[in-house]
Amino acid sequence: MATVAECERVQTAWFRARAETLGGECLIEDGLVWTDGPDGMNLMFPEDPTVDALRRGVARAQGRGCGLVGAWLGAEVDERPLAEAGFERGWAPCWMSAELTETPVADDPRVVLVREPGSIAGDFEQERLGLARIEPPIAWCAVARDAESARFAGRAWSFRSGAHAGIFDMAVWPPFRRRGLGTGLLAAVCAAAARSGAREAVLNATPEGESLYSRCGFTRVGTGITWWRHLAGR
Repeated sequence: MATVAECERVQTAWFRARAETLGGECLIEDGLVWTDGPDGMNLMFPEDPTVDALRRGVARAQGRGCGLVGAWLGAEVDERPLAEAGFERGWAPCWMSAELTETPVADDPRVVLVREPGSIAGDFEQERLGLARIEPPIAWCAVARDAESARFAGRAWSFRSGAHAGIFDMAVWPPFRRRGLGTGLLAAVCAAAARSGAREAVLNATPEGESLYSRCGFTRVGTGITWWRHLAGR
């Protein structure tokens, strides 16, 4: 069973890969790890953040035109500097883990792995598929289509870091939920990571997603917390 620290390590590696592959950057300053990715600046699991260091990170995000700064924390970290630096407490990620041999079999014909822009449609940022074209492969994107309308219905990512595979950005659009597509997406990205040599999957679940992951073999290993700073005028 993965530890919370291993979940946090895989999460950090994913955010770094997104930043470095998609035109952002990873910065280490004042002992803090910041990633500038496609959805804003993120501070990854600081152990002892200071108010001054946090404010410098926010100023850098403003200079880069970011509209949102996120901070991912372990449950034991002192949150008071985040509040003093203008962040607001957000949702609490539920860290979960599963052996890849225990996850569902990938056999849903509505779900496929994709690598190239133009192979999918809908409200999906196709430039992120650059992650799926890293060689040797370390990231996989699955998309789901509704069987009746053929419309784009959801997507999920997996990312291998050593023996662990992180499951990220999994979503099924509201009109297509409760049709098994979430299970199909999860199975597809888990299977892709397993074929590359990963042995265990980790993820952070929202309260709404935890029940699905529990049915698919995942077990809660701990809880974290997020803080967010929305930048004015962005």
